[in-house]
Amino acid sequence: MTPPSDDTAFFDETFAGAPLMAILRGMGRERSLALATTAWDLGISSVEVPLQTPDDEEALRAVAAAATERGLSVCAGTIVDPAQVPVALAAGARYLVSPGLDPAVVAAAREHGIPILPGVATPSEVQRAVALGLRWLKAFPAAWLGPAWFRVIRGPFPDVRFVATGGLDAGNAAEFLDAGVRVAAVGSALEDASQLPRLARLLR
Repeated sequence: MTPPSDDTAFFDETFAGAPLMAILRGMGRERSLALATTAWDLGISSVEVPLQTPDDEEALRAVAAAATERGLSVCAGTIVDPAQVPVALAAGARYLVSPGLDPAVVAAAREHGIPILPGVATPSEVQRAVALGLRWLKAFPAAWLGPAWFRVIRGPFPDVRFVATGGLDAGNAAEFLDAGVRVAAVGSALEDASQLPRLARLLR
């Protein structure tokens, strides 16, 4: 088994503060800034801006700058091509998130010295990620996998920490956290005023 990479310590520290993460997909600059502020004020320190369009790059730059003022870091999500890595870095991302596990993308992230959280959905993918030295992984799509998947996968992979992403909100995030997920990622829930108090309770 490959020893853990330096990414492990980074993510241990990054996700130590709160069990929730905010994902701001395709929201544009102003809306992304507003929802990032909502997340930070609520106590969600980890914010992801998926990088798929030029507008996303602009939003990432703005959110990353606002995060720096608060002493926080922002990640670039949906990294599916090694060419996106330097773009994300230039826009201010401090770490990367991928929907799947691509060794070429992992290698590009390491070449540029930026931590990466690749996505997995099967035991084989988890095993390949562990062989690459990765111990923090994104499980996607989490709602499709279900909380039971995380309870079972911890058996053969007790040292792997999961960020559950896809279909989570204030109504089901607690189930995944109770199943052993270290971080639950939410998106549109931040725009639903009725969910904010429930998210705040999860943070406590």
